[in-house]
Amino acid sequence: MSIFSRFLPKRKPVEIKNNIPKEKANIRKTFGVYCHAHHGTSGDKLCPKCTALLATVMTKMGRCRYGITKPICDRCQFADQCFGVNQARDFLRIMQSAQSRMWLRHPVMAFKHKMASWGVDYAYMKHEKDLEAKAKAKNEAAKNRAKDRKNKK
Repeated sequence: MSIFSRFLPKRKPVEIKNNIPKEKANIRKTFGVYCHAHHGTSGDKLCPKCTALLATVMTKMGRCRYGITKPICDRCQFADQCFGVNQARDFLRIMQSAQSRMWLRHPVMAFKHKMASWGVDYAYMKHEKDLEAKAKAKNEAAKNRAKDRKNKK
């Protein structure tokens, strides 16, 4: 403890935020932009197909295996398991095709969503590197044990 520690700000514990309401709002807006562009709807109304898929997505988001700390759905590795193969494909297609229009209609939301996707991508990359490092260390330890056994004989 230094003499300056009382003047420095205290570290706050990490807050776990509930990301689900924001994610639901983002998905609703994205579906609206997609449906207006591709199916010719207007206002808050969506076509029946988009409405059905949106209802399924909203239901499944409430049951997410990650709970309130969930990553964004279009970057999740379990999207096929959550939604099913066909619905996941449709959902990802809608999210990707409406992406460029979202920058024009909702630029702040699109920027925040992009930042969140970069965070998820970084976390996946870091996790893969950690797994590779653990596997490499395990293999080296096995080689060292085998070498030690050989030297003892």
